[in-house]
Amino acid sequence: MAASKNPFVVHARVLMASLVGTAVEFYDFYIFGTAAALVIGPLFFPAESQAAQTLLALMTFGIAFFARPVGAVAFGHFGDRVGRKSTLVASLLLMGISTFLVAFLPGYAVAGWVAPALLCLLRFGQGFGLGGEWGGASLLAVENAPKGMEARFGIAAPLGAPLGFLFANGLFLVLGLTLSESDFLSWGWRVPFLASSLLVILGLWIRLSIGETPAFKAALHAAPPPRVPLGTLLAEYPGAVLAGTMGVIACFALFYLATTFALSFATTKLGYPRETVLAIQLGADVVFAIGIVVSGWWSDAASPRTVMAVGAGLTALVGFVFGAGLAAGSLLVLFLTLSAALFVMGLCYGPIGAWLPSLYPVSVRYTGISLAFNMGGIVGGALAPLGAAWLATHGGVIWTGLVLTVAGLVTLVGVLAAPRG
Repeated sequence: MAASKNPFVVHARVLMASLVGTAVEFYDFYIFGTAAALVIGPLFFPAESQAAQTLLALMTFGIAFFARPVGAVAFGHFGDRVGRKSTLVASLLLMGISTFLVAFLPGYAVAGWVAPALLCLLRFGQGFGLGGEWGGASLLAVENAPKGMEARFGIAAPLGAPLGFLFANGLFLVLGLTLSESDFLSWGWRVPFLASSLLVILGLWIRLSIGETPAFKAALHAAPPPRVPLGTLLAEYPGAVLAGTMGVIACFALFYLATTFALSFATTKLGYPRETVLAIQLGADVVFAIGIVVSGWWSDAASPRTVMAVGAGLTALVGFVFGAGLAAGSLLVLFLTLSAALFVMGLCYGPIGAWLPSLYPVSVRYTGISLAFNMGGIVGGALAPLGAAWLATHGGVIWTGLVLTVAGLVTLVGVLAAPRG
């Protein structure tokens, strides 16, 4: 018991719970994104055209982003009233079960339109669970952070993103290298969904070993929680919700254009081997993690607001070269383009864990950051890839970067207009 009260041990457990939990969640989320780019179109939708299958697969991928705000409200309600820990355990379970069941779905050739209908239902479950995950994981780290180290603790949850991406794409890469194309399409793509159960068990074990955050306990001791946190949030802090939503759009747009959209475009339009593009993205993922770490130290030295504003401005600039980098026909240029985009995303994404909580009081903080983060995800994570796909089809891939430019400018306005905590 004495060891459990050691500040170093407590902080290590909290950071691991924040990091591993979001890594598990993002692993689940990313394997669906990778599957959407590689197999979901042909397997779950009729063979009308390759372009139609790609768009339908991306729309299925986007369903979870519309489920996330619903999950944010539901889990935020209990996170602000009951506590961070128990809510995080529930969100992890829902996400894990939804992902695991995808492995057992029949394809369109077997079940017709029942197959994509079930796929959409489970995809909604994934998004609903993730709606309560990221906000709680961030609060777990930030509300336990020593004074002056909030941003460095706050990057624990964002670092789960490249870690989950590494596991997801790494497993798809291994399967692609060891299985024939027919085996991969018939059953190999299901393996990552099955493997998610092991990661969920690991995440639950770590999260059940920690306690509630000091900030939540202090707030609960000072006053009873609001009966309806969402109502209090929207009535008293609407500007903070809007600014927070705008502030996260750029990081979502950068990530999903550099991963799901780029993978789909490079393998279908450019004809690059799937394993080659996955390997390039794994290399760029390392650069992404470096960007997050840099942002944490920089944010504590300056401020999360400053670093996010710089990242938003750089996002707008990256947009001018992103489409040309994808269309260049060079694997080196593709790697540099994706690495630049993901490094800039690290600067936008890393400080969010410390920036968003500063916009709201503890009593509505779980709901506030979860809602803002996931509403921004609809625009940046669901609509941005669809917009890029539409631009690529009607104007050429060279124009897809305009989506990033717009996203960067919107985020910059949100960050600069947000109330200062």
